[in-house]
Amino acid sequence: MIVGVPKEVKVREYRVGMVPAGVRQLVNRGHRVIVETQAGVGSGLPDELYRRAGAELCDTSAEVWNQADMIVKVKEPIESEYDLIRENQIIYTYLHLAADLTLTKRLIESKSIAIAYETIQRSDGVLPLLKPMSEVAGRMSIQVGAATLEKERGGKGILLGGVPGVRRGRITIIGAGVVGMNACKMAVGMGAEVDILDINLDTLNYMDDIFQSRVTTLFSDPDTIAHSVKKADLVIGAVLIPGAKAPNLVSEDLVSQMEAGSVIVDVAVDQGGCIETVQPTTHDNRTFVKHGVVHYGVTNMPGAVAYTSTFALTNTTIGYATMLADLGVSQAIKRDPALALGVNVYKGGVCCEPVASSLSLEYTPLPELSK
Repeated sequence: MIVGVPKEVKVREYRVGMVPAGVRQLVNRGHRVIVETQAGVGSGLPDELYRRAGAELCDTSAEVWNQADMIVKVKEPIESEYDLIRENQIIYTYLHLAADLTLTKRLIESKSIAIAYETIQRSDGVLPLLKPMSEVAGRMSIQVGAATLEKERGGKGILLGGVPGVRRGRITIIGAGVVGMNACKMAVGMGAEVDILDINLDTLNYMDDIFQSRVTTLFSDPDTIAHSVKKADLVIGAVLIPGAKAPNLVSEDLVSQMEAGSVIVDVAVDQGGCIETVQPTTHDNRTFVKHGVVHYGVTNMPGAVAYTSTFALTNTTIGYATMLADLGVSQAIKRDPALALGVNVYKGGVCCEPVASSLSLEYTPLPELSK
């Protein structure tokens, strides 16, 4: 198979879809790997490392897309890449289609095979390709939240850890999954006062065992969300329904009741966000203010720590990429049910039910499309 790795084109996206070790693994198995020049530079990976690993270097993204049977990326194709997608081409990347009707329609029209990292799911419920970036984003959410709380950035001027004689910053984390757990680790480490909310009592029991008296675990319902959010200096949105649009848990009315200079970081923004007032932002224009509250909605947060993120991501994606290259899509999805759940669009049909439901599109089970 010919595998293509184009340079990411999303604003301030420095990650790359494959590291040289992954290239070497595929080349050693008889595949061709085409990498766009400078694709890895933002992650500290110069072209020479790819060349030594056996990659063929191309000067333009179009050359990569035109030759590759499978495109391995980090972020979803954006408008400038839509016309490059070919029929039967495998697009293997984060897609977050439940919040992106335009991209979904273009993938349908192209009759490509779109495999989303974020919906590959094992039988135990783990999302192995989403987990590493959720870990990064969860930890970053506290870092960027702490910085945004600084007065010069529009925040209250609160230090999360406080100092003797002055109260600590108050953080509300909505969702105790991978993002929430990692945000909680960072928040506790910084000495903040932390509420973490979830609907899974087993998860809350686990969080209570791990963090003991250093965090307050709360069952997530409208009343507890409202009480916790209104007193918070920093609110972290960390809710995920695999493949589907995130539920709206914090209304605009509730945001309007927060103190001026409070900060919201919605990590769920890729999937539409779980806070009503949050809109997607970029690393160039990270925040906006609504009702006096500073909102951070960067859709590719881990791109800012590209070295860490690239290696963490590609450690998990290369296994499935190798399987797809070795077996082809049809055989690979038959062999691995987790990978089959990653297929969102298959040759003109939407085969991920949460995506179809979120976008009011027709759903067709994958077995019917891949006969």
